[in-house]
Parts: sequence; structure tokens; C-alpha cells
Amino acid sequence: MRGVNAETQRVTPAPGPVPQGFVARRLLVPGGILAAVAGAFAYVGAVDPNEPGHYPACPLLQYAGVYCPGCGGLRSAHAVAHGDLVAALGANAVAVVGYLVFAVVWTVWVIRTVQGRPPLRIDPRPSVLWGLGALLLVFTVVRNLPFGGWLHP
Repeated sequence: MRGVNAETQRVTPAPGPVPQGFVARRLLVPGGILAAVAGAFAYVGAVDPNEPGHYPACPLLQYAGVYCPGCGGLRSAHAVAHGDLVAALGANAVAVVGYLVFAVVWTVWVIRTVQGRPPLRIDPRPSVLWGLGALLLVFTVVRNLPFGGWLHP
């Protein structure tokens, strides 16, 4: 079944079986992104960020003494690479949520690609972006207050 996109007046092909070579070619980009992310996690898993001297220090923490929303992200990735989810959440819970969101979006992208469906399009409303920004701001403020010590990396 073919449909007509009302906005562009283009006829869209019906999703269905796609030739094998075409699917493999379409999976090059998601496969490349997965390879890059897996390589980064493998590097961080092999080179421990808990030992000083391997990675640069966070400038905000070093010069102002304030934890940014990314502080502890490398330690969190190191813990995830070693299968320690509790330590990962303790290092940076927001980063762990980000890893999970990436995994879900990437999986949906690959499934849609294999099925021959149109590419995944993420177009959040401004209110969603402002909400995410506010959530990061609250996370940052709370982790820097005396009672937010449990959020320190």
C-alpha cells in the first residue's frame, strides 16, 4: 500500500521487504555510530578514569569547585563497561539515563532501517528541551548543595 504525504505531496513507498544488499548498505551509518560508541566505551573501560593523569580534569570543578552535570560521566562509563550499574549510577545518574536513551533510540533506528521504514526523526518540542534543561539545572544545583552529597561523583 502506498501513501501520499500531505505536506510534500510525494508518494511514499509501502514498507516491506528490502533487498539484502540494500539493507546492509543502509546499516552502515548506524553500525558506524555503534562502532564509535563501543570503541569509546572500550577505551574508557580499559583506561580507568579513577586513576589521576589519564584524562583532563573538569575545568568547572578544578577552578570553581562546582560539579557540572557531566562530572563523573567518565567514571560512570567505566563502571558501565565493567557491568557495575550501581557504581555507574553513583558516579553520574544522568549519564546512565543518557546511555539508556541512546541505546533505545539506536535500536529503534536499526529496526526501522531493517524494516525499510522511513528514518527515525526526532524533533522535540521547545517545551521538552526546556524541561530537559531545567532537569539538568536542578540536578546540577542539588549535587552541589550540602544535602546533595549523594549525587557527587
